[in-house]
Amino acid sequence: QVQLVESGGGLVQAGGSLRLSCAASGLTFRSNCMGWFRQAPGKEREFVAAISWGTGLKYYEDSVKGRFSISRDNAANMFYLQMNSLAPEDTAVYSCAVVRGLGCSNTDYYTEKTYAYWGQGTQVTVSS
Repeated sequence: QVQLVESGGGLVQAGGSLRLSCAASGLTFRSNCMGWFRQAPGKEREFVAAISWGTGLKYYEDSVKGRFSISRDNAANMFYLQMNSLAPEDTAVYSCAVVRGLGCSNTDYYTEKTYAYWGQGTQVTVSS
């Protein structure tokens, strides 16, 4: 059974940083596309960032470019979202997700229905 578990969320002041982690069990990453999505109160879930496990190519939503960085650790079977210069509008529940068997360039990586596996989410709250 595949399980994704996020960690690293919390409360931070505007301008601060957080690092989210996503640990996978029951699944060994090979060429998968892995992504981070977020959902703010009253809004739909939106794409944040994605990375292809095999190539390391990265993709970002425009509003987080230059502030957020997605990365992976092959040995640990984990991937991460480093969030810098956080702003109140970044407040949301952040979820990690994995596409079954395809890299990001072969998928609509920005669409949540592309992803087969999801974590439970971790709350990120940015105070002004």
